[in-house]
Amino acid sequence: MASPLEQFEIKPIVPIEIGGLDVSFTNSSLWMVLAVVVAGGTLTLAASRGAMVPGRLQSVAELFYEFIAGLIKETIGTQGRKYFPIIFTIFAFVLTGNLLGMVPYSFTFTSHIIVTFAMAIVIFLAVTVLGFAKHGMHFFSFFVPPGTPLIMYPLMIPIEVLSYLSRPISLAVRLFANMMAGHILLKVIAGFVAAMGVFGILPLALVVALTGLEIIIAFLQAYVFTILTCLYINDALHLH
Repeated sequence: MASPLEQFEIKPIVPIEIGGLDVSFTNSSLWMVLAVVVAGGTLTLAASRGAMVPGRLQSVAELFYEFIAGLIKETIGTQGRKYFPIIFTIFAFVLTGNLLGMVPYSFTFTSHIIVTFAMAIVIFLAVTVLGFAKHGMHFFSFFVPPGTPLIMYPLMIPIEVLSYLSRPISLAVRLFANMMAGHILLKVIAGFVAAMGVFGILPLALVVALTGLEIIIAFLQAYVFTILTCLYINDALHLH
């Protein structure tokens, strides 16, 4: 039986080396491109029809649009409207990547910490720049909770700074760990189906149930990644 970790192996498709640095186009790169194409193509197709009585595809697109718009309104407020394009893009990219990873023989790029951390660090840096652009040096007041006595500053400020710097790590690990763990579990249980012969019906039923659960988790993790991004933007705009 193949190792359950084999599915996460990054393989070069188009080997490229620049200045001794490996920048090959890999299977991970391919599936990220496919995620962009699928998400962009699907939404473009849904929006191009613009029917008064929406079909299924348009209804799904409108549902996601209203869902993200409502999420932004609840977490950021009216000031969050200008950030709708980037937040919706993040949600669509992560969700599509998660769902494409459920296709047999595909590659789940969201199960790689380097991919999730790259997204998380870009969001973290962008939000930090936004905070300074909005508040200037007053942004540093974010690290001093309101009402904190002066004597507590030496203790509270380092704690708040560490908490802030850990945001990209927690954001990246949460998505990566959930997707990786789920796919490993599916692979392990699926390996028992053929090995157990006629008794493989039990692990097969479990694989089907876990597949449904993983699809739900794919949506849930895209939602969590998006809502945390919204909360970080809200912090940058409104501080405490």
